[in-house]
Amino acid sequence: MSGHSKWHTIKHKKGAADAKRGKVFTRIIKEITIAARNGGGDPDANPRLRTIIAEAKSVNMPADNIKRAIRRGTGEEAGVVYEEVTYEGYGPGGAAVIIEALTDNRNRTVGEIRHLLTKHGGKLGEPNSVVRMFDKKGYIVVGKAKASEDALMSAALDAGADDMREDGDNWEILSAPDHYQPVLEAVKALGIEPDAAEVSMLPQTYVKLVGKEAQQMVRLMDVLDENEDVKQVWSNFDVEEQEIEASLA
Repeated sequence: MSGHSKWHTIKHKKGAADAKRGKVFTRIIKEITIAARNGGGDPDANPRLRTIIAEAKSVNMPADNIKRAIRRGTGEEAGVVYEEVTYEGYGPGGAAVIIEALTDNRNRTVGEIRHLLTKHGGKLGEPNSVVRMFDKKGYIVVGKAKASEDALMSAALDAGADDMREDGDNWEILSAPDHYQPVLEAVKALGIEPDAAEVSMLPQTYVKLVGKEAQQMVRLMDVLDENEDVKQVWSNFDVEEQEIEASLA
């Protein structure tokens, strides 16, 4: 079972997403602003904006917040200008790490990320140092207890998914990034709420970590996830589930 899947599933079970609702709102507002700035404020003509607005509505973000973020992006309302930045590096045991950030101050953000990596046994790398180890895919995780295999596979493949694979107690549905939203909508149309759903950087191979390195890696993922500027973190670590639970306890 992959470290990626376990990390997302355990955080979901612990209610971490609900506990960090304020950060989720902040991250979505930044994304809406960037999407509107780059592609315009009309969701019908801006697929990225449309996807982010759907996510905002799924976490019950007030409509006024969404509208203000769009107006800031299009320049109709004053506000902070954000940009997307991707950092690459290594965690304990040489595990590769990709960090996507949304920031209004590159110097502040890179300094904070470098500090967190170093403090937890890792280091910041050069651009393109680890991204070649990952594939960009639509990634949806559904607990086996939530769905019939045949019904889920049929809906996902009909909507454009490339594959559905077994991963412990879960099904993992993979698609090209452009097909992610239709596949997600098809899954939800079955009355299923996924345990995790995102356009993700999936590792081609995994680095097995145990003991101190495993616990350091899990703590590193957690503190990066807590950082206000960090949108998403991916890594190719693989650890036992009990090590994740012990580190987050």
